[in-house]
Parts: sequence; structure tokens; C-alpha cells
Amino acid sequence: MKQFSHLLLVSSVCLITACTATSEPDLNSSSSLSSAPSASPVAQTLPLTLSKTPQGITLNKIMSDPDWLGRQPENARWHPFADTVMYSRKREGSPVRDVWFGASSDNVNGAQLPLEEHFLAEITDRMVSYDKRWTAWLYRGYVFAHDAQTGLVKQLTTYKDGVSVIRFMQDNRISFVLDNAMYAVDPDTLQQVHLFTWHFAHPPQAVQPAPDYIAQEQIKLIDYISNKRKDRQAQADYKKRIQSAQPRVYAPEFYFAPGHRLSAVSVSPNGEWAVVATREQQSMREETDIMPHYIQEDGRIASKPVRQRVADAKPQNDELFLLNLTDGSRHALSYQTLPGYNDDVLASVKTENAARKNETYEVNRLPRDITLFSSWYWRESPIYWHSKANEVGIMLEAWDNKDRWIVTVDFAEKELVTQHRLSDEAWINYAFNRFGWLHDEVALYYLSEEDGYSHLYVKPIDGGARQLTKGQYEVDQITLSPDGQDIFYKANKKHPGIYEIYKVPVAGGASTTLTDLNGMTDYALSPSGEQLLLTHSSMTRPPELFVTSANEKTAAQAVTNTISEEYLAMDFMAPSIVEVPSSHVDRPIYSRLYMADDALAGEPKRAVIFNHGAGYLQNSHLGWSGYFREYMFHNFLVEQGYVVLDMDYRASKGYGRDWRTAIYRQMGTPEVQDLRDGVNWLVANVNVDRERIGTYGGSYGGFMTFMALFTAPDLFQAGAALRPVSDWAHYNTPYTSNILNHPDIDPIAYERSSPIYFAEGLQKPLLINAPMVDDNVFFVDVVRLVQRLIELEKEDFETAIYPVEPHGFVQPSSWLDEYRRIFKLFEQNL
Repeated sequence: MKQFSHLLLVSSVCLITACTATSEPDLNSSSSLSSAPSASPVAQTLPLTLSKTPQGITLNKIMSDPDWLGRQPENARWHPFADTVMYSRKREGSPVRDVWFGASSDNVNGAQLPLEEHFLAEITDRMVSYDKRWTAWLYRGYVFAHDAQTGLVKQLTTYKDGVSVIRFMQDNRISFVLDNAMYAVDPDTLQQVHLFTWHFAHPPQAVQPAPDYIAQEQIKLIDYISNKRKDRQAQADYKKRIQSAQPRVYAPEFYFAPGHRLSAVSVSPNGEWAVVATREQQSMREETDIMPHYIQEDGRIASKPVRQRVADAKPQNDELFLLNLTDGSRHALSYQTLPGYNDDVLASVKTENAARKNETYEVNRLPRDITLFSSWYWRESPIYWHSKANEVGIMLEAWDNKDRWIVTVDFAEKELVTQHRLSDEAWINYAFNRFGWLHDEVALYYLSEEDGYSHLYVKPIDGGARQLTKGQYEVDQITLSPDGQDIFYKANKKHPGIYEIYKVPVAGGASTTLTDLNGMTDYALSPSGEQLLLTHSSMTRPPELFVTSANEKTAAQAVTNTISEEYLAMDFMAPSIVEVPSSHVDRPIYSRLYMADDALAGEPKRAVIFNHGAGYLQNSHLGWSGYFREYMFHNFLVEQGYVVLDMDYRASKGYGRDWRTAIYRQMGTPEVQDLRDGVNWLVANVNVDRERIGTYGGSYGGFMTFMALFTAPDLFQAGAALRPVSDWAHYNTPYTSNILNHPDIDPIAYERSSPIYFAEGLQKPLLINAPMVDDNVFFVDVVRLVQRLIELEKEDFETAIYPVEPHGFVQPSSWLDEYRRIFKLFEQNL
């Protein structure tokens, strides 16, 4: 990766800005984006001057219904079987999203899709048959298919309850799940076949063994009883022979442990095998996991069910089975062939926690709990079959979050074969886990962070892995081309904050750069594999859609123009991307800097540091921020004489594995260290008064505000914590257990990382803004912390509650009230 230098001077710094004309698509004057390499802003050292701040911007406008921005394209995608652009767009003044189609450079924005054709737009699980004739997809639980030979679209299922898990088989039939069974439908004839059924019960037995001595003697002494048993067994044997003789009539039935449930099921393309994963049935919440909602139509209080806390989570383990659909046999697939299946990966953590209690921990070698891989970031199947070879790939993860395995199945030996193991002493990233099979080679492709960054690998099942991408950048959103020769991907090669689209041959070799737009760019590959649909944004321009070639870098053609004239007329400034030196690691902290042209002159200025949420999120990029209200608020603050810094502190996304895992077992420590570096940089470089700096943020950013004010009271003069976490033991399991393990195993990590344990350190004014119907960070997090502050006799804090708001505020009045309070806090204390 190219290294970008930085100058630590009071008068100027090396920065990256999105203010240059080439990084801003001018949708009013041209239908294309220039991609001239020489225009890239990342190679420039610029003076510290920015666009003029918008005049007359108000909090009322910033926090109003965002429709005024223009209602940008959402969920950009292609028509299921044609290279036709589709996207959704919010209807003005309404929550309804209309579907638009046909947008092009000659037909900007396109037209609304007729309601009777929505089965072509609101689809999931799109796939193409192996001979390319059929394209199938799910629309609201119904299977549809398009025939390339006739051009006709057919609805293949009409079940009221809907079907799921559709897959093409080698003979063009489409398998699907309905209730507790797998079926296949022929799109030509519409004939359906029952493939197999599963039950979570004991297999039926015509004759049960005698349960005790009394029953045993009854059977032996009474002929009536013994004869009835013989008759039942004879009838059962006859029925079984009939079923065996008519496999096309009677599908195999498989029985699994009572009290378990289905985790996943997938049938092979040749219809001979299936893989099933089951899991013990567990409640994901207790009756006490509730949230009161006080504002209801009937004037009463509603009790809303919510998730369980990580402190209440129980280990989960999937059992894997290989089903032979030809002879009806079932084979358990043991995890004992996995390397590390019984490693005590938390031994050092358990030893540390035991020592705190004056106890001794002894290492154990018990089998670890292992499940199919799942993630809120990753919505794909963890089971993939090769389209031609009888091979299946399965992605597994350990419950302790320290291992990920990609395995295949030895069908002769009925056992798992490990193709790749990824281990991390901190945690396996919930992003960067896509994988699949190449078309013309019995080889898997997958993403892995094993060299410190997310990169693309290919591994034949009987050979070693080859790395297709390499460098200090992150690869994501991989897509195999329809012809199977290339893999498309998104990466931040130029600079951590610039994402472009590339493709690389599966055989290896140099990547081809397909875009050079300088901002944030996502893509969707067209059904033909010839075009890319781009969702592109810059710092000052919300996302719009563009189309470009999938074969070579060409000018991207704008196909939507939705940004409002009102927004464009306000001329918001683009922040600079600056490299704040870190005093703890040998890498800079990339940050967005907002300041006026004349900020370096005159008296030292007030400043605010914004803390983005989620932890693992990147905000110091050159695209449109999901924090668009905050972006405009920061412009407002600059107009009021403030300097604003928005830091991608350690834990943030986009900077590799080590940056991500710096917070392992110590959330709030590296981040506050980075905030201190940010404060020092502001004071040394951009004329900021050290005694007039505040901070704020929401969710994870609210947690950081707590930790900064509680553990480093000299750092900021005031802080606002919005929808904040105060005790990680009350947060969810998937997120928290990655970083802090589980509370019963590692209480030290939770107590080291939770603000409620440091509340006695509060010395400066604190504003806490808390939504009351937040099912993400519960309102009780604030309630418990406020009680703690009261008991500590702290005086300098205030709490504002929002009775109808969830984690992400909805009502403009709530947004306005919240940011008025934040601005007032800074005005009074900075």
C-alpha cells in the first residue's frame, strides 16, 4: 500500500480532501464521471483551506425530515434476468418505498415499476441453472423462474406459508424447503417431487421393548399380547418393503433428537445427498427480557419482548449429518477431525480470572462448541455445493469466536475434511467470510484475514491455497463472474478511505482496476457479467447510481440524479482527511477535520471531537457518511467558530486486523488513548485551545464519551453520550462476546471495559440522551448508570429521555431536541 506522509506543522498539514472538482460528480452538467488518474486527490499535499461554510444553516433544517436532501436510491440491483437497473426510492412525505427501473444515461432515474411487476423486483435468492437456461428467485416465499428459451416467467409454487432455501439441481429442477421437508420442482413441467422429510422425534417403533420386569413377564405369559406385537411388527415390515420398492412415491424420512431444531439444510445438485445441521432448542430470551413502551394508542403501557443479554447466553452447538437420499441412511459428521476442536483457547484468560479469586485453573481438552458460521453482516448460506463435482463446502465457527473452519466432506469415510482454518487469539471477524466454489475447478475461493488484512484466496481441495490479492488494504464484496474466470471485489487500495472496484483472474495474476471515482463505491454485477451498477458517493454528495463496463475501466455513466437543489444550494464544506500521529502504534489515526478558512488566525478556537458508533465502522472515508446529520451539524459548528475532529479510532473498520482487535478485553482503553492523541494534535496543529474541547457520540460513541469523561477527566471540558452503553454485560451476545468473551468466563474484561465501574471519575459536565424504546442498547443502561451517579453524589450531569424513540431516532422533533441540547452543552462549557 502506498504510504502517505504527514507534516506536523502549525500552519499546514498533509491532508486528503474531497473538495477537488474531479472527486465530485457534476450531475447537472455531465452524465459521466471522469476517471483521470492525475486528478486523484490522494497524491496531493494541500494547504489547510476548505470550502466556504454554508451560510444560514440551522439546526431546524439539519434535523428535519431528510426527504429535503432528495430521497436517494436504495437497494440498487439489476433486473433478475436482464441488464436493466432497478432500485428503490422513498416516496416524498411517506414511508413507502417505490421501485424504479430502466434508469440509464439517456433515461435518468428511469420510471416507477408497475405494481403488477413487483415480483421481478422485491426478490431474494436469485440463481441461474447450470446450463444458463433458467433464472429462479424467491418473491415473498413464492418461487418464480424465467426461461431464456421462451422468454416466459413462471410462478412455480403457490403455497400460502411460502418456501425457502431454493437451489438449482443438475437436471434443472429447483429444490426448496416447505415446512419440514425438501421438495424439487421441474420448471418445464411444474411437476413436484418430495425429496425427503425430517422429524425431531424418536423413530416410530411398531414394537417397543418391555420397559420393566412386569411388562416383560406380561409379554412372556400372555399369548394375546405377544401375538398383537407380532402382528404390528409384520404390518410395519410390510409397509417398509412397499416404501423401499417405490422410492419415487415414498421419500426418505429422517429422525433427529427430540428437543432439537433445524439450523440448516442443503441438498446436493445430483439429488443423492443432503447436509443437515441441527441444534438444541433454546429460548433466545427469558420472560423478564422486556421493554416497556409508554406511548400507545390505547393510553396503556405495552410490554415489548427484547433480546437476552450476553450475561444470560448459553453455549450453542450444531450437530452435522450427511443424509444418503438413495438408501435413506444417516451419518453423523464428527468435529473431531477439525484441527483444534478441543483446544483450550481461553486457558490464559481463565487462569487470569481464577487468580483474581485466589484459585488455580487447570487446562482442559474438552470438545469446543461449534456451529455453522452466521453473522448479521453476512447473509449467505454457510453450505455450498460444487455445481459439477459431488463436493460440498461448509463454513463452521467456534462458539468462543477464536476459530473458523472451511471444510468439505469425504463421502466414502463420512467425515469432515478441513480445507482452511483461520484462528485469531482475539476474535474472528464477523465481516469478510464470503466463500464459494469455482466453476471449472474443484477449488474453493474465500476471504481470510490471515495476513492481517482481508484478502482473497483460492484453494483446490487436494492442493495448497493461492493468494489472489495482497497488500495493506481490505477486500470485500466478492462476486464470481458468470463465466467463472474472474472474481470482482471492492477494496481500499488507493487510501484507507477510498473504495474502488476491481477484478482478478481466478487463475491468478494482476487485478484490473474498473473504477477510479475517489469516494465510496459499491457495485452489483449485471446478469450478463458485462456491466457494473455502481452506488457512488463523495463527502458532500449523497449516493447516486452509475453504470460502467465490467471488462475495463471506462467513464462511469450517471443514471440517477436525485439530490435536491435545496441541498446543493447550501454548499456544505467537505472535511479534510488528516493523519493524526498515534503515540501507541506505528500508524496514523485517519480522521475527518472540519474547520473554517481563517481558523488558524486569531485566538485559539473551541473544538469538538465526534466519536462514531458501532466501534467496527469506518467514518473517515471520502464517501457520504451514514452520519449525514452529524456531517451537517459539524458544518454548523464550524460556522459557530468551532473546529471538529471525527476520528477512526482503534477498533474502526478499514484498517486491518490489528487495528480492529486492539480493543480485545479492553474496550475503551485504546480508543481514549487515540482521543488524547487527537486532542494533542488539534492543539499543536490547528490553533485549538486545550481547555475548550468537548466530545460527543452515540451508541458506541456514547460509550466512548463515558469512558473519556470517567477515566481521563482532564481530556474534555464537557461531553454528550447518546443512546450509550454503560455495562457490556447487558448488551447482545454476537457483538460483545467477540470482544470480551463471555461474562461467566472473563468478568475481568467486562469490568475493565464498562463505564459503570468508572463513574466515580466524572468531573466535567455530562449530558446523557436516552431513547426509551431502544431494543439495541436498552434504556436500563442509562437508568443503572444514573442511579450510580446519584449514589456517588455527582452533580454535573443531566439526562434527557425520548419516550417514543428507538436506537436510531425517527421523529425530527426528537433529533432537533437532542442536538439543541448538545449544542447548548458546548456553548455553555466551551
